[in-house]
Amino acid sequence: MDIVILVITALLGLYMAWNIGANDVANSMAPAVGSNAITLKRAIILACICEFAGAVLVGGHVTDTVRKGIVDPNFLASIPGMQQGDAATLFVIGMASALLAAALWLNISTWTGMPVSTTHSIVGAVAGFGIAAAGLDAVNWHKMGQIVASWFISPVAGGILGFIFFKLIVVTILGREKPTRAAIKITPYIVFFLVMVVTLATVYKGLKHLIKGLDWLTDTHTLLFALALGLVSAVVSQILIRRYLQGMDTLPLSEQLEKVEEVFSPLVVISSCTVAFAHGSNDVANAIGPLAAIADILQSGTVQMQVAVPTWILMLGGVGLMLGLITFGHRVLETVGKKITEITPSRGVAAGVAATLTVLVCTRMKLPVSTTHTLVGAVIGIGLARGIGGIDRGVAKKIFTSWIITVPAAGVVSIMLFIGARAFLFDIIKPLIIANSG
Repeated sequence: MDIVILVITALLGLYMAWNIGANDVANSMAPAVGSNAITLKRAIILACICEFAGAVLVGGHVTDTVRKGIVDPNFLASIPGMQQGDAATLFVIGMASALLAAALWLNISTWTGMPVSTTHSIVGAVAGFGIAAAGLDAVNWHKMGQIVASWFISPVAGGILGFIFFKLIVVTILGREKPTRAAIKITPYIVFFLVMVVTLATVYKGLKHLIKGLDWLTDTHTLLFALALGLVSAVVSQILIRRYLQGMDTLPLSEQLEKVEEVFSPLVVISSCTVAFAHGSNDVANAIGPLAAIADILQSGTVQMQVAVPTWILMLGGVGLMLGLITFGHRVLETVGKKITEITPSRGVAAGVAATLTVLVCTRMKLPVSTTHTLVGAVIGIGLARGIGGIDRGVAKKIFTSWIITVPAAGVVSIMLFIGARAFLFDIIKPLIIANSG
């Protein structure tokens, strides 16, 4: 019976990872696809490689039992009248219900093309099961308040930076009389900043699970490495850009702008791949965290705050991410990459750098922000740089609405699933938990 429950839970985890791949992963490559810097097919291939590498290689072999500390497992054990095995049984049923509820909400959102936060989905679902199991006091409302605040912090910060970065590109390059000549001078500085931010984000966001074992990778060493890599990249880019654009300042303005946009194409692909790698290493925990928790409880019969994540679970999460992107990722790609505003390679670079920098700073400040919200905010920011008419306000309104209802929607579905599962499965699972705890 243990193996049956584990297999069912594994399928739920795979389903959740599939939905994360279809929704969140698509976000990471949206600027590159929307700007036509890369084809949809190649974007999917690159994203699959980056996401799988992030999830399996550095996805974290230890995960929190409950994502973001929304519900304290010990609180379940303190409920009056609880007997041996009751708390662990409720936890298994609750995490399975939360996993399915979050996955169902993501599935609905992806089907309609709405980019929502997978982290917020699982957080809302976990909060829902906590409320159904032990009442409102079971939820850490301070944490929930931080998450609600991130609904505003993420898109606003990303939007402001996206607006500023694109305006700088316009002023220094695209708005000049000879944009190709300006690009030769200015673009290496953009490459320097992009590579530096991308490197820092890869270390602190993508490799954070490995940093604890690398004593030499201090903040100072990381910064020096990022600066050095940025400088080398800037020098190389200057040589290549000069060779490509030299003498093209005699072309008509429209043709010069086309050539400049071609220079930005590889940069937007690099920034998108970085977002995909960092996403795979972190957000895969939204799918495998509950699965790892259930697997550990079935084996030990007790609830731990942190549990080890077997390699097979990491690989399951990585495969799920890829399957989701391949099958349904194009829906969200269309919304973020093409429906909000027109994206060119230069605008894509501005959005990518803005999103990466925002997430990097907030991660270092320990603020719970959503990569999805940040990137969408950055895309809206570059659209606003062209004026309010530069964005499709109808699409933006639908996206904002889906963000607001994500936590309560996932929570309500989780409550219904938990109540039903507790009624039918409690007496089946409890004997297994007690047997393993002995």
